[in-house]
Amino acid sequence: MAGKDSILASPSMVIIVLCILSFFLGIVPGIGEIYVSAFQFNPYSFVTRPWTLVTYMFLHTGLFHLLFNMIVLYFFGTALERRAGNRQLISIFFIAGILSAIGYTFLSRPIFNISPGSMVGASGAIYGVFAALTMLEPDMRVYVYFVPMKLKHALVLFALFDFLMVNSSDMIAHTAHLSGLLVGLYMGFRIKKIQDDNLESRFIGRW
Repeated sequence: MAGKDSILASPSMVIIVLCILSFFLGIVPGIGEIYVSAFQFNPYSFVTRPWTLVTYMFLHTGLFHLLFNMIVLYFFGTALERRAGNRQLISIFFIAGILSAIGYTFLSRPIFNISPGSMVGASGAIYGVFAALTMLEPDMRVYVYFVPMKLKHALVLFALFDFLMVNSSDMIAHTAHLSGLLVGLYMGFRIKKIQDDNLESRFIGRW
């Protein structure tokens, strides 16, 4: 019972479980293709299929795609929960995910001359979590492919990679990643400012 309660107490863990269940549903013969088609994000039809702004985050193209995203969400998501709270994690994840899809739709062609196709994956939302946590804990030590570095340096590295690869043909929605990152930076900045203001108010009150 304690294990179940601990999972439900963490929004990150709930999202991870839902993504795993969704992945396996998506590979069921005869059902999976219909399921993915119904819930993936298509930039040319999201106005008539608005639910896909959320549902695409729970779909993944393969096991490696799923595992990489879920491992990153586990470490950064739970860290953000401890630092900012569960509600903030939920807000950042879904707002960054939704705006990642919108950014992918409206930035790809006019700015980078990319024709956006259908998109799945939680990467944009996770970039938002990553960036928000960086604003709150910039000097946190992390390992990027076994190389230790500060979180702020890891964020710059990933942002630079996505920017340089934005016109590549690697089938990765780099503009979505960058959109989620910008959303996360802003939301992290706002959370940090509110926390700092509250801390200053308590200090002045005690003085």
